[in-house]
Amino acid sequence: MKDKTYDNADSFAKSFDDEWQKVNCKDLTEKMDKVIGILSDHPFAISNPDNARNVAKFRIYSLKKFL
Repeated sequence: MKDKTYDNADSFAKSFDDEWQKVNCKDLTEKMDKVIGILSDHPFAISNPDNARNVAKFRIYSLKKFL
């Protein structure tokens, strides 16, 4: 189940969290851009790129998940 991705925000958020841990970068905006780039083939990023970026921002800034 871990390797499956779906065209929804929850699946993208899980993938984003996993990739975030792997990227080494101190600048949060640059790191977010790198992770989104890595996930460019994720179904949600393809069908809804603006919302994928909003999900990423929410995870970082609103939840303060990675601060």
